[in-house]
Amino acid sequence: MTGLDPDTDYPLGTRRPDLISTPSGMSLDDLNLEQLRAGVIAGEDVRATAETLRMQADIAEAVNRHQLAENLRRAAELTRVPDDVILAVYTALRPGRSNAAALEEWAQTLEETYDAPAVAAFVREALEVSIARGLIK
Repeated sequence: MTGLDPDTDYPLGTRRPDLISTPSGMSLDDLNLEQLRAGVIAGEDVRATAETLRMQADIAEAVNRHQLAENLRRAAELTRVPDDVILAVYTALRPGRSNAAALEEWAQTLEETYDAPAVAAFVREALEVSIARGLIK
């Protein structure tokens, strides 16, 4: 827990912009139309950082929004995973697209290569549900 108070610190972008920065280190205040026109802001700069997502998760947890907090923590892990890998895992999770071994391999890759244990656990849970529902070929 970061010690944020949901009553005074949420929403972070409005009440605590000092805590938020872009992946390249720009402050939230630097993200404006003038900077965009000047070409200073890159696509990477409009992405949430893992730290911001973890702070949001802590706020969600503090107000008993546990599922949202889990989702935000998984999202924080996904900031380390390349877009093409995320798309490949998403595709593999669709019904009839993968077998159990392939999904377990994705879970291991997420865990070992990208240090994303919560996302790997989510893939394994989806695998179990898919097997139980007869969706795995």
